[in-house]
Amino acid sequence: MATWNNITNSSAIKEGQVLRIAPPVAAETGTDGAVAKPIELGGVVESHALDQASGNPDVAVPSGVLKREPRVGKEPYSDEAYARLNKINGETAKPSEARADGNSVAAAEVGGVVWDWPSKGTVVRPFGASANKGLDVAGKMGDPVYAAADGKVIYVGEALPGYGKLMIVKHTNDFNSVYAHNSKFIAKDNDSVKRGQKITEMGSTGTDTVKLHFEIRKQGKPVDPAQYLPKR
Repeated sequence: MATWNNITNSSAIKEGQVLRIAPPVAAETGTDGAVAKPIELGGVVESHALDQASGNPDVAVPSGVLKREPRVGKEPYSDEAYARLNKINGETAKPSEARADGNSVAAAEVGGVVWDWPSKGTVVRPFGASANKGLDVAGKMGDPVYAAADGKVIYVGEALPGYGKLMIVKHTNDFNSVYAHNSKFIAKDNDSVKRGQKITEMGSTGTDTVKLHFEIRKQGKPVDPAQYLPKR
């Protein structure tokens, strides 16, 4: 210990003198000539929890450099929060909701409208096939046809050639839906309807087979309904 404290005469130790009780750490030279020695850090290192909602995200480290930590926040569930994380073709998608008939479905919100299938039948002719402006869905005479979204009936009649008994529902200023070849109307002109509400019955008016011809029109132009309806 005398060597550690550079003491040659132990009788010369004075009261109150500070003595080293452990050997000093010497620099070590490696085989490659590099010198290794303890690193002394100056300053204060401040840390923050990653999910900390507030506080300074900048953490001080030696040499005056600022290290920026990632921010991770938490927020309560809401449809708006869900929508920010789910997109369909660049437009917002919402989680499942209850239909007017009480069934829970995987409805999707696109363009500000929550859409659902108007029929449980199988698509037999897709959008664009032979200039098809919508989807043709097979079924039996009298099968229910549902409103694809909340809206208001703006047309009921047979004035449009090739569509037979036709109903048109307005959903927003941008979107209408079209239901053709019906055998019977359930909803009436100017009725407000809910998504999943039965509005017509499937038929074969204006065509040679029983089916529903369904269109979604955006600003008056037909768009592919499969890009708006939920996957099934």
